[in-house]
Amino acid sequence: MTKQTLSDPLTLRLPVDLLAEVEAVAHACERSRSWIMVRALKAYMAQEGREILDIAEARKAVANGEGTDAEDVLAELDGIIKGAAA
Repeated sequence: MTKQTLSDPLTLRLPVDLLAEVEAVAHACERSRSWIMVRALKAYMAQEGREILDIAEARKAVANGEGTDAEDVLAELDGIIKGAAA
């Protein structure tokens, strides 16, 4: 197994109830709190973090004049629907 390069330590304050949950999970799976937190952050980044970055990228594209006007998309969909109904 390849050893990962790690950052400098981070200081993080958590609500007491959340820390208790982290510690309970760490104890249950015989892992460290750090291991649990890394897993939680990876899951967050894969889901919400990715979505936030995708939205930021889309906003940048729109600001640069890329994309399609919503009215054009709706008009095209209306044409498709009318064509399918015929």
